[in-house]
Amino acid sequence: MLAESNFAKENAVSNLDEIEAIKQLKYKYFRCLDCKKWDEMAECFAPGARSWYDSGKYSFDGVDAIMKFMRDSLSDPDIISLHHGHHPEIQVNGVEATGIWYLEDRLYFTKQNMMLWGAGFYEDEYVQIDGAWLLRSTGYHRTFEEIQTRELNMTSAGNHLTRTKTD
Repeated sequence: MLAESNFAKENAVSNLDEIEAIKQLKYKYFRCLDCKKWDEMAECFAPGARSWYDSGKYSFDGVDAIMKFMRDSLSDPDIISLHHGHHPEIQVNGVEATGIWYLEDRLYFTKQNMMLWGAGFYEDEYVQIDGAWLLRSTGYHRTFEEIQTRELNMTSAGNHLTRTKTD
C-alpha cells in the first residue's frame, strides 16, 4: 500500500513537471511573438505543426508556412503587439498533451493610428520529442475584438527587438 502511495505521489510530481515545461513553452511562444524573434519562435513548433488563428480565418500547415505568416504580418516595427496567455488548463497523457489558454492581446498599428484589443481561447496540442515539449497545433477562437482609431503617440521601445540572449 505504501509503495502504491509513493508511486502516485511521484507520478503527480512528474505530471506537474511536464505541465510546467509546457507552460514555459507557451510563455516562450508569446515572448517571441511580441519581440519578433521569428527564428526562436520556430523552435516552439514540432515538425509538421499546424496553426489556425482568429477562429481559423488564418490557417497554416508546417512550420515554414506558420513563420512566413508571422513574418509577413507582424515584422513591421510600427506594429507593436502585446499577447497575454493565462489560466492554462493542461492535460498530459504520456508524450502528448492538450491545453486551453485564455488570450488577451493588443496590437498597435502606429502608422494607421489604430489599435486592436481582443480576447479568446487558445486550443493547443503538444507532443514531446526527445524530452522537449513542442506545439503540434495551436490556434484560437475569439470571444471579442475591438478596433479603435485614435492618435496613438507611441513608438516601440525597440531594444527588445534587437537584444540577444546574452544582452
